[in-house]
Amino acid sequence: MTLSAAKEARSGGSFLIERHRADEIQTPESLDDELRMVGNTARQFVEREILPRFDELEGLDYDLSREKLARAGELGLLGIDVPEAYGGIDLSKTASLLVAEKLAASGSFNVTFNAHTCIGTLPIVYFGTEKQKAEYLPKLASGEWVAAYCLTEPGSGSDARAAKTRAALSDDGSVYRLTGTKMWITNAGFADLFIVFAQVDGDKFTAFLVERDTVGLSFGAEERKMGIKGSSTRQVILEDAPVPVDNVLGEIGKGHRIAFSILNLGRLKLAAGAVGGAKEMLRLASRYAQDREQFGVPIARFGLIREKIGTMATNAYALESAVYRVAGEVDSRLSGRESDAERLTALDEYVIEYSLIKVYGSEILDEIIDETLQTFGGNGYSAEYPVELAYRNSRINRIFEGTNEINRLLVSGQLLKRALQGRLDLMESGQAALQGKRAPAPDVPGELADAALAVEGMKRAALLVATAAALTYGEKLEGQQEVLARAADMVALTYLAESGLLRAERLLHSAPGVERSRRSVLLARAYAFSAVDRARILAAEALRRIPGGVDHRQALAAHLPEHAVDVIGLHREAAGAAFERDGYPLG
Repeated sequence: MTLSAAKEARSGGSFLIERHRADEIQTPESLDDELRMVGNTARQFVEREILPRFDELEGLDYDLSREKLARAGELGLLGIDVPEAYGGIDLSKTASLLVAEKLAASGSFNVTFNAHTCIGTLPIVYFGTEKQKAEYLPKLASGEWVAAYCLTEPGSGSDARAAKTRAALSDDGSVYRLTGTKMWITNAGFADLFIVFAQVDGDKFTAFLVERDTVGLSFGAEERKMGIKGSSTRQVILEDAPVPVDNVLGEIGKGHRIAFSILNLGRLKLAAGAVGGAKEMLRLASRYAQDREQFGVPIARFGLIREKIGTMATNAYALESAVYRVAGEVDSRLSGRESDAERLTALDEYVIEYSLIKVYGSEILDEIIDETLQTFGGNGYSAEYPVELAYRNSRINRIFEGTNEINRLLVSGQLLKRALQGRLDLMESGQAALQGKRAPAPDVPGELADAALAVEGMKRAALLVATAAALTYGEKLEGQQEVLARAADMVALTYLAESGLLRAERLLHSAPGVERSRRSVLLARAYAFSAVDRARILAAEALRRIPGGVDHRQALAAHLPEHAVDVIGLHREAAGAAFERDGYPLG
């Protein structure tokens, strides 16, 4: 079986019941020269175009934001996901994620950029007619036009299909007249094109392409926000606004397909941006800790500071490993698929991974920024230092692209749905988990053997909780959100831990004895055993909630036995590696 074929055979969520091979996954180290060039282009764009005018952009300068978007268009950065026939360069999803990672250092401009290139442009890429693509995509790929995405309303956020905006067909059948209010719309202050969702005939959720000069389209004032102040956020108000029938995007009544598919990709890009943000914070924290002296010594020598830095490094490593693993899966499944329908089906395969990586990406970044601020002490709280701005800007990520609460429920819900559909054979593994049958020891290098076995046990523990809950509550399971969230967290911890271990295993095979391999093993083990400790607590809490769940404590102990690994020591070592590199140990 070829590498491509092997990867093609894997299904979304299958990591929970299978052990994927290290030589089949994508890692940051396996990226080719073309991808590295894309990443370097994005990094240089930020360094040369954004950072010199950072304060102006944070001050919400519409003209400057458009100017920088146009410059990004000249470099091809706006057209990564756009077909060449429509002015783009049509690269892989991995390339798109690399750009998102490097743009993380651009502050509020990062939000402007991602809203345009992802949720603003991709609906047309995947759902537009040929006429719509030819009309709008070249303008969007060049930066001549800016896009915005209008889904949320004052009365509907996570429940998008409860939208009240109406679309009524005119008597002559030439236009739909849209009436309603959209809120929290990024780029609204200067966007030229709006993806607007409305209800046709009161219950047919549908997407429309609405141009800025449309009669009846107006805007609220700029929102006063906690962070991302340099991105435009306004209400979009439609009052009997006529939109040509040719500007219906996709099918009448199928707007949810567009909304959910595009938000999935947004989740993946958000996680990639979190990788970039985490690395930047780790750089700031490690350098500050080595320079800042208290009691006559650098604070980098203090155990509690080293624990912070070490934990930041291991979390960043696990997140980065998971992001590029997912990207590799997506690109493999997209390979050879030409039609929009085929590509959408391929993209939707990994909705479980998108949701869990969005949740943990946003929360890892928040934790890393918080600990960076703590490392800086009082200086971190001052607006004179960069951490304060990052702290405010980051908080929105746990709300963007579906709240983390909704995404946790999506992880559990999708796993159960796929099990019922027969797409994932979770029942056999779930029954084995309930019976306390331990997972077989994986065949991995000795340095990783204990951690890999522990992660296999974590898979069984997650299945134990999910199966016990499903069997106990049945159709009423949806009412046990707390249990579902804990199961989702266990699944997410498993995925990130396994991704880090597979990356380390691949490095050991390809470059044994190299310092990068040694550090990868260190970071992978530190994250894995920390994850196991967290999963044990989550599982115990869930089982106490499930009637009869305490009867499974013996099985849980079999899957997640107490270990003797010195996690504090591993974090100390990880901190040392971060100090040696002045930041991310594998940077």
